[in-house]
Amino acid sequence: MQEGQKQAVSLRLGAADIRKIKRLAKRLGVRDSDVIRYALKVQLSRLTPLCDPDVRGRALMPVFVDAGVDILQYFQLDEESLNRIINDGVEQDARVEQDDLQLMAMMGMQRGYAKLSLRDLQKSLAVVPASAGKNDMDDTLSTSFRQHLYAKYVQPQPQPKAGNARRAASKKPTP
Repeated sequence: MQEGQKQAVSLRLGAADIRKIKRLAKRLGVRDSDVIRYALKVQLSRLTPLCDPDVRGRALMPVFVDAGVDILQYFQLDEESLNRIINDGVEQDARVEQDDLQLMAMMGMQRGYAKLSLRDLQKSLAVVPASAGKNDMDDTLSTSFRQHLYAKYVQPQPQPKAGNARRAASKKPTP
């Protein structure tokens, strides 16, 4: 197929998804196919870095942080597949740590274990009130998971070099 040409594609969708598409289309005053194309384009743009075989290791983490646990659950990504997708062919300093890949896989499949692991990794995990429902706990867990990965891989805080730390400590404050 040449670039720019359109092609018809057949999709199998559940009845609930079709109802949602029809409701959206009706409310927006557009065709069902417009809603489907929009949803597809939005998701594809979020996952674009996965299309580039040169984007690997830590550089892929924003995709997984932005997509959250949805991508892990929907595609049933386990630790082995995450390691292959993210770390294959990556130098050691650009790799995502195995503990974080394991945590990501657990977030997609075994939330109870993930919660315990995340608490170990992140001592500052917010405590969910005992009266909170399952969805509140899942939201807190997902938020904590995203914050952990974001802080570590997306916007890591620069560590001061030993020489800079000594110089900063030796400076006297001006009165």
